[in-house]
Amino acid sequence: MSEVEVLKPLKTWSHLAARRRKPSEYEVVTANLLYNTRDQNAPYEADPDLFMNRWYKQYRNASPLQHGDWNAFRDPDELVYRTYNMLQDGQETYVFGLLDQFNEREHDKALEAHWAGTLARVYTPARYLFHTVQMTSVYLQQMSPASTITNCVAFQAADSLRWLSHTAYRTKELSLTFPDKGFGKDERNYWENDQAWQGFRELMEKVLTTWDWGEAFVALNLVAKPAIEETVLRKLGEVARHNNDTLLGMLTDAELLDATRHRRWASALVKMTLDNQANAEVIKGWIAKWEPLADKAIDAYCSALSDAPNAAADAKSATRDFRRSLQL
Repeated sequence: MSEVEVLKPLKTWSHLAARRRKPSEYEVVTANLLYNTRDQNAPYEADPDLFMNRWYKQYRNASPLQHGDWNAFRDPDELVYRTYNMLQDGQETYVFGLLDQFNEREHDKALEAHWAGTLARVYTPARYLFHTVQMTSVYLQQMSPASTITNCVAFQAADSLRWLSHTAYRTKELSLTFPDKGFGKDERNYWENDQAWQGFRELMEKVLTTWDWGEAFVALNLVAKPAIEETVLRKLGEVARHNNDTLLGMLTDAELLDATRHRRWASALVKMTLDNQANAEVIKGWIAKWEPLADKAIDAYCSALSDAPNAAADAKSATRDFRRSLQL
């Protein structure tokens, strides 16, 4: 009679066992969770010619951006749903505190009428812009080739919704003090027709119809978002302070904390992709494709910030500094 080999039971999931240590909470609830990466020919385990299967095979599996093990990616902040909510609960408590304190001081009544008109033109329509960032992030979440990437863009989408919500809240507050400025009424017209927004509208409409997941990641996280963050957040916040609108300056500062975290995970993902030398030229090619549209958007928006004559040059320089830091 042959002896039956008795296998020693694993102390953790097989994909984490090789590390020979107790896996962290982050690894347990985040790593290697996607089921639609198991069968490259049929991601959704049905007819390989099913439309959804063909979509994933073309725009994810066959992306020019390739890596031998996407599941090796790790978020530098190692956020999970629980810790993300703890972190952002604190952030929102801070933002609510800002809104309440400035409201008690009747902040909006101290604003000049001309600045209120500027806010109606270049600030409150930003909720449309933030929604496009949210939608593109959700698409990346759906198309990402690893659950650790999925988590990062899911939290990024949630942050974009928070930015939108902050803007909507301020829109209502401003409408109560300046009922004649069109707050809550004219934002769509500004977004669709005002020259200041047309660069970002063109940029984000094209990003939203970029189906290849790798190119969508580069277009959004390496080009479009940095352009938005350096203008609609940073430069607008600086101009706001010049116009006695400390609230908006502090609000954009809080949102830039999220943006810094988004850049950390995006940078880590780019660094990992460079394990495959061919990816460097792929990413450079996509940046070269999208950068002119982002520069055009920066120029158009910053032309409306009359109190910051060097805003466009500063913003473009900052976006290039970020991309240079990726060491492509």
